[in-house]
Amino acid sequence: MNTSPTARVPDQAHGIELLNDARHNRGTAFTDEERTRFGLHGLLPQGVDTIEVQMERAMAHYEAKTTDLERHIYLIALQDRNETLFYRFLVENLERLMPIVYTPTVGLACQQFGRIFRRSRGLYVSAGDRGRVRSVLDNWPAHDVRVIVVTDGERILGLGDLGANGMGIPVGKLCLYSACAGVPPAGTLPVTLDVGTNNEELLTDPLYLGVRSRRLRGEAYDALIEEFVVSANEKWPGVLVQFEDFANLNSFRLLAAYRDRVCTFNDDIQGTAAVTLAGLYSALRTTGGRLRDQRLLFLGAGGAGVGIADLIVSAMTSEGLDEEAARQRCWFVDSRGLVQRSRENLESHKLHYAHDLPPADDLSAAIQAMNPTALIGVSGRGGSFTEDVVQEMARRNVRPIIFALSNPTSAAECTAEDAYRWSEGRAIFASGSPFDPVRWNGTTLIPAQANNVYIFPGLGLGVIGAGAARVTDEMFAIAARTLADSLSEGERGEGRLFPPVGRIREISLEIAVAVAENAYATGLARAPKPDDLRAFLDGSRFVPRYEPQND
Repeated sequence: MNTSPTARVPDQAHGIELLNDARHNRGTAFTDEERTRFGLHGLLPQGVDTIEVQMERAMAHYEAKTTDLERHIYLIALQDRNETLFYRFLVENLERLMPIVYTPTVGLACQQFGRIFRRSRGLYVSAGDRGRVRSVLDNWPAHDVRVIVVTDGERILGLGDLGANGMGIPVGKLCLYSACAGVPPAGTLPVTLDVGTNNEELLTDPLYLGVRSRRLRGEAYDALIEEFVVSANEKWPGVLVQFEDFANLNSFRLLAAYRDRVCTFNDDIQGTAAVTLAGLYSALRTTGGRLRDQRLLFLGAGGAGVGIADLIVSAMTSEGLDEEAARQRCWFVDSRGLVQRSRENLESHKLHYAHDLPPADDLSAAIQAMNPTALIGVSGRGGSFTEDVVQEMARRNVRPIIFALSNPTSAAECTAEDAYRWSEGRAIFASGSPFDPVRWNGTTLIPAQANNVYIFPGLGLGVIGAGAARVTDEMFAIAARTLADSLSEGERGEGRLFPPVGRIREISLEIAVAVAENAYATGLARAPKPDDLRAFLDGSRFVPRYEPQND
């Protein structure tokens, strides 16, 4: 990666323009010599701060805010003002700040986007840009973009169609690429494809900032996607394109259309699958048994659910099951009930999991019929794991595996407290959004957060570092196994399924090395392999510090 891993001020930077340049601004940390060199005398107070003092001031500002949305706004404003300080503050307080920068608070920020908008971040490509997408991309100032996160805003978290308001998602995801894996911010680009919205509330909202029309569909939509993908790869050859929060009607087919053509993946399908697989591997260290012997019941048969099942099937086949037998161990309940072979008009992505099953009127009945060892919620329907459902799982399993993965918190199928209480403290629980520890019979139970952030930043760093031509399911399986293996004995003893977030930069590097090694072993790497791959990847990482200015 050519992008400097530290924030060095370019010699040509000067005066007030430098203070308005978030990437290079250091604010009160500019030394007296630097103030002379860059024409800053008189433009700053006389005091010179260290970055540690600046972080102390930032924390005071942060703690003065009274709501999570206000804290989110403050952090984005800090990023707009001083990028290095923002990332240093984020990295050193990751467990505390990640729920504010990303889920669950980012969902509320997207809903309120038109009301809290201060300054534009990222690129907007609209339906009206067809035929000139390359010129829109040329307006982006960075010359070496390595990773793009792109959304069309149709399925933002569990909140639905938020149109152009969905820009908070790629912005937040790329913050985590840099904070959690060290992908240089200068090499990242958030993109929103503004193709309209079918959200009536937004269409009539005077503060909505997106295109005020119904969503683009059909050939025109596909042509815009094609032009964007082709243009991005022409401008930045080999760029990693991460699709994010596309609706089911587009997410699967876009992944199928581009995964063998360019370097791309869909985090909702593949990233969610990998972190869930890692959680299952960790849970099985407690319950015993092999993955191939598990019986899994999914509530929700969209991109996340089917993506998880596909990766689990792949992992089961690596343990000796044939593919059809592995699929027979994964069952789905969607909005119309059990996904059965006899049902008509099944969407194509559900067909592999349409089995000959006995009838079941509800989720509890499905549990009684299937006797699953794990229940995985990806439905977006908050509270759908009722007391009856959890108790049915607990009756059939000494340690029932219950993953309530829908985001944000309001969409979680059950809370950690409910899962533990209804199972008498026996559930092995994970959720998509964070929950506080729960006290049960004198013991503190630590709920796991199956957060994609454990996977995609490290995977992306490895893909970028190796110059991988494509992103494969094998890479996600390797990332899942690496994550599960990263738990220390002490962390396992605490009942954790995932390591503490505070170790995520360390874990992301392990995942990056494993993924890059796979790219070289499979012939997908286009970059020359360095003598010491780990040292190369580590040395390429962005470090949020002020680099001394030397003549």
